[in-house]
Amino acid sequence: MSGESTMTKQRKALHAYVTGDAHNQWHDFAAENGVSVSAILEALAPELESDPFGSESGRMDEIVKRARRIDA
Repeated sequence: MSGESTMTKQRKALHAYVTGDAHNQWHDFAAENGVSVSAILEALAPELESDPFGSESGRMDEIVKRARRIDA
């Protein structure tokens, strides 16, 4: 037996390097809502395809612009 749980075998790791502040924001939000960061990420994934913030708001465009600056 490898010691891996069924959940681990059915999932793929998603790795990210974020600032300490961003790390704390993710973990604080998760703790306040009684869920894991992994669960938040998985729950948000389908929303990325469905225009979660509405095209008219431009919110997703702003998030993508911010992400591009971070990546640069």
